[in-house]
Amino acid sequence: MKTAELTQGTVTSRDGTEIGYYKTGQGPAVVVLHGSMESARSHTLLAEALADEFTVYLPDRRGRGLSGPHRPDHTVRTEVEDLQAVIEEAGADRAFGVSAGGAVVLEAARTLPALKQIALYEPAIVADGAPHRAWLTRFDQEIARGDLAGGMVTSMFGFEMAPPFLKVMPRGLLRWMTEKMMAKEERQAPAGAITMRQLAPTIHAEGAIVAELAGTFDKFRSVNADVLLLGGTKGLPGLKPGRATLEQVLPHCRRIEFDGYDHGSSSDPGGVNPTGKPDAVRRIAAEVRAFFKQS
Repeated sequence: MKTAELTQGTVTSRDGTEIGYYKTGQGPAVVVLHGSMESARSHTLLAEALADEFTVYLPDRRGRGLSGPHRPDHTVRTEVEDLQAVIEEAGADRAFGVSAGGAVVLEAARTLPALKQIALYEPAIVADGAPHRAWLTRFDQEIARGDLAGGMVTSMFGFEMAPPFLKVMPRGLLRWMTEKMMAKEERQAPAGAITMRQLAPTIHAEGAIVAELAGTFDKFRSVNADVLLLGGTKGLPGLKPGRATLEQVLPHCRRIEFDGYDHGSSSDPGGVNPTGKPDAVRRIAAEVRAFFKQS
């Protein structure tokens, strides 16, 4: 497949923060909103798979790459306003969101009439936000003292991303392994790449989003957009019950669970997504393409 050519652009969000994006393709606009520990370039393969029929916008969420920093009063509403600025620039009525980005896209569909179709891959909406508020306290303390590796370990368990074998390992060993992994990535990363070390501080906003939207399923009954709800059988266990609930409350919803796919299956392989596979991205993109072509 020919690599898509990416051009850059910038919009200004409601609070004056610049939100940068990459753009590729031709046809009706689709905005792709990445998840946690990701950036705009985490979905270049997905963009390539859509680019012959859609103009794909890949914004950097705050704290990453082309976009400005988080502010102390950052909330889900801030994220929606950032997305809205890109949607208005693009003239888009379609959006695809992953994990925390998927939660933002769903909240945007509830509040922004412009969105007519949304596709979500493992949106990070859970029943109880208390556990996330608890681990965020420890995470913030670790980041404040410069212990990025420790913070990443805390968030890995907080988001229930740790495989069973890691749960029995000493925390000190996990911190050491994480630090080595970050150092290796930095040595091998191409110029301009956004690394795990750079992304680690953004995890606070991700956890806060999950906590803020926790238990809010009923309010999504008012979503008028058509929704394609996607996930993987090997995805994050804590998010699967939320998809089951969303399937019931969303008025216009189709759900697909991909056998054997995990939480990162829609994203480019590499970095924090070592199990990613191009074939999985293309299969997910095919479903998203077919869905968006229905209108």
